[in-house]
Amino acid sequence: MMGKNILVIDDDELMRNFLTTVLRQNGYRVEEAGNGKEGLAKFKADNFDLVITDFRMPDLSGIEIMKKAREEGDTPWIVITAYGSIDNAVEAMKAGAADYLTKPLRSPEELRHVVRRVLDSTEAREKIKLISEEIEKHHPSSGLIFLGGKMQAVHKLVKDVADTPATVLITGPSGTGKELVARYIHDISARRDKPFIAVHCAALTESLLETELFGHEKGAFTGAGQARKGRFELADGGTLLLDEIGEISPSTQVKLLRVLQERRFERVGGTKETAVDVRVIAATNRDLKAAVAEGKFREDLYYRLNVFPIELPALQERREAIVPLAEYFIAKFSSEFGRKTAGLTDAARDKLLSYPWPGNIRELQNIMERAVIISRAEIDAVHLNLDIHLTENGPGGLIKAGEKELILKALKESGGNRKKAAEELGISLRTLQYRLKEYGIT
Repeated sequence: MMGKNILVIDDDELMRNFLTTVLRQNGYRVEEAGNGKEGLAKFKADNFDLVITDFRMPDLSGIEIMKKAREEGDTPWIVITAYGSIDNAVEAMKAGAADYLTKPLRSPEELRHVVRRVLDSTEAREKIKLISEEIEKHHPSSGLIFLGGKMQAVHKLVKDVADTPATVLITGPSGTGKELVARYIHDISARRDKPFIAVHCAALTESLLETELFGHEKGAFTGAGQARKGRFELADGGTLLLDEIGEISPSTQVKLLRVLQERRFERVGGTKETAVDVRVIAATNRDLKAAVAEGKFREDLYYRLNVFPIELPALQERREAIVPLAEYFIAKFSSEFGRKTAGLTDAARDKLLSYPWPGNIRELQNIMERAVIISRAEIDAVHLNLDIHLTENGPGGLIKAGEKELILKALKESGGNRKKAAEELGISLRTLQYRLKEYGIT
């Protein structure tokens, strides 16, 4: 709090000197004004973290100054009223004062306490605002997630199921935003203050996935030097997303079925049962009903997961969302990369709307990430590089000319370090991981 800039406005010289002396002794920088007009002028001429003003002054009252000054910003105000003037204090608070003091002050500590409380509260609000803005940058708003007629129907289903304990199965083509929808369900549910944990099942071997889900005891396998909690335990009270659920092995399916039925499990290498309260959301781009018919997915597990199905449409079916999503990704990556990107040209918009989007929102995200990197001002059609995304076989192929070779080269030069390779390529680690999976690079 030290070093904060405070303006004191009071026509009573003794009171003004007292306030100024106490505040300066506590490390604050203080400006003084002997009347309302002078105080208003000083407020407009400088940036203050806090203003302390007397309620009654001959030219402008503290309330009048505060009302005029609040047009300039949201600096917090403390109003000083005469002892016993409760009506004045109430009026000050209604007008937007953060707090009030009554004179004569009981002690210097009373002043220090109120000033510290107001500054702490203001700083906390600013931090919350910054955090909210940062979250918004990395996680699109619900209005953007559910933009479009078909997604409005999805939004209704999401709101209906959010506050129930029902298991949800989110299906839809790869890259349609299944994890975002799962997070949104968690965020509007009663579990919002508990953990949201995602497990990408296809990215792990059978043994690793079981350890990730259920944890392990010390000595359960070579290298297990200490016991470790699994994702079910870590998500206790919250939500667990099992992404790409269609890829899990038959033995893991059996163990998962038991957890869904009994809400208890044993760690790998252990015998003690652990009970958990976890809301499970599963996601897949596979047709699980077809997998059941083929004997690749357990029918009983399928019905346990498919309690409340939600199907996400392909981006091609949400044309009205394409440009807003592209603009969101431009803002997101411009912020991450420290770029000042002016936006999309009309030609770029037309190109985005005419493209079939076989890779859905994930493909759009990757394309906008690259466009932000290579553009210098506005993003034009040429920066999107969409023509080479379609192979001779049409929109079924999502192959960038020479990209696989570039990735292999970057991985080789980084000694297999994916993070370094991503930095060298100028893309995010997550984007690189998607590309590795897409090209079958291990």
